[in-house]
Amino acid sequence: MLDLDDAAGTELPLDEYREDFRARQWNIPHEDSWKLECGQHFTEPGFPSWDAFARGAWEKSLTLLEEERDFLAEFGARARREHIGLYRVRVVDEPLTPYLQWELHLLRLRAEYGERIRVLSTARSESARRLAPEEAKGQELLTLGAHTLYRIRYDPSGRLAGAARFSDTSLVAQAAERMSRLYDEGEDVARYFQRSVAPLPPPTVGPDGRRRA
Repeated sequence: MLDLDDAAGTELPLDEYREDFRARQWNIPHEDSWKLECGQHFTEPGFPSWDAFARGAWEKSLTLLEEERDFLAEFGARARREHIGLYRVRVVDEPLTPYLQWELHLLRLRAEYGERIRVLSTARSESARRLAPEEAKGQELLTLGAHTLYRIRYDPSGRLAGAARFSDTSLVAQAAERMSRLYDEGEDVARYFQRSVAPLPPPTVGPDGRRRA
């Protein structure tokens, strides 16, 4: 998708990435943030709704997601005050993994509070299919304004492991432009959710949140 040379970036272990992101997240007034997610399974221990999902308590996990509404409303309101546009492209394989079935419930809520989210299905999009190597790497891209691009890294289990940060403005612009074109190809998350997620029965998962054989 992008030829990112690690030598051109700054490697950030997990704690440093989190600190760096928090310092930059709101320091982009009147600019946009773009996120591209390609991986089909992640682990998010410590997030109550994911923890419930991973232990097979599906209805409880959805109830706990509903409890995120106050946080999401405050987050969306701050983005509007700062005039920060939040854009996300979510690549999905079908049939959906249990994780994606759960995450799309969360993304639908995020969209209700102002995040602009579109779904790009490998079943319908050649562009999505070409992103398969990025899925295999378990990576995603995130821009903050015109000066920051993260290539976010995950360990083999799908747990957040850190990121590489790139500050070359031309590279940041290329990433944002590429994600913008993918976004234009995508489908609004609410519409996708109603057609492809809402009718699904609860997933059957093992303790790591993966589909049980």
